[in-house]
Amino acid sequence: MMDVIQGLYQVILDRRDHPQEGSYTCYLFEQGLDKILKKCGEECSEVIIAAKNGRNPETQEELCDLLYHLLVLMVEQDIRPEHLQEILEARRQKIGNLKQFHVSDHNT
Repeated sequence: MMDVIQGLYQVILDRRDHPQEGSYTCYLFEQGLDKILKKCGEECSEVIIAAKNGRNPETQEELCDLLYHLLVLMVEQDIRPEHLQEILEARRQKIGNLKQFHVSDHNT
């Protein structure tokens, strides 16, 4: 999967560096960070709705839309897939990663 993500990242990076007329990716870069963030939020909401409704094919499509927009955000912010891969790998190797929750004593 990392090959696909890396490949799509490279296409998005190329669109940023070599704009093409009629490209949706170029449109997002032209509109700027606020538009990119808005699309990330919209796609996240669509993932939630599709998953809540139990529509797996639709959820898969929406997840892909969200991943695409997150990759656009990554290019915009100069965050490379390798950066995330390092963080995710470090998290994968953690054992006993359950966060401790604060328990309130309601009797005092």
